[in-house]
Amino acid sequence: MSPLAILTGASSGIGAAAAQQFIDQGYSVVNISRRDCPVPGVETLHTDLADTASLTSTCDTLAARLQSREDPAPVCLVHNASLMLKDRCDTTEDSALMEAISVNVLGINTLNRSLMSSLPQGSSILFVGSTLSEKAVAGAFSYIVSKHAQLGMMRATCQDLMGRGIHTAMICPGFTDTSMLRQHVGNDETVLDSLGAMNSFGRLVSPAEIADMILWAHQHPVVNGSVMHGNLGQIEH
Repeated sequence: MSPLAILTGASSGIGAAAAQQFIDQGYSVVNISRRDCPVPGVETLHTDLADTASLTSTCDTLAARLQSREDPAPVCLVHNASLMLKDRCDTTEDSALMEAISVNVLGINTLNRSLMSSLPQGSSILFVGSTLSEKAVAGAFSYIVSKHAQLGMMRATCQDLMGRGIHTAMICPGFTDTSMLRQHVGNDETVLDSLGAMNSFGRLVSPAEIADMILWAHQHPVVNGSVMHGNLGQIEH
């Protein structure tokens, strides 16, 4: 049986690049998102991660599939989907903060809780975090709060799964050329150029570079509980 990769948010950007990497390596790949993955051969389970009924239905489908596998190969579960809002600590309403947490934190918890017991040894649970999982900037309050929470979830999951043969890691991209980043800055090329200049290579990280890290992290359990940075040597201020 071929190994399986389950990715959230593989309809574009890092998720789609990772899906391509797994397909190229002979994996069966399932995308969990509202939109289809553009990579041929990837199955999409259309899911709204902020909608409890939608997510529960997807979890039930995946859990049944995992439990029915004979002689199962390892599974890579990649939590990639994220919601990024422009907000601040002094104006963010509870409902807006909960919207970000629903996608970026609670959705991950639901998937983990539903699928973890069916993951065979050699599997991995990977979190696509951000530079902002360990630091902060102004104007992205709920995203930063949720990414810090993801880091805690990854580390706690590592500890809770000790001895199970399942490893965790968080991959933290720097400024990466994705639709989410472009939308966040209003598709302003001047701003994008300035962000790209904030590392030692003077460019944005490519989604394929982060996808390489995701595949490597799945294949190397030595990184269990680790944070892996992919930011081209970001200049610190």
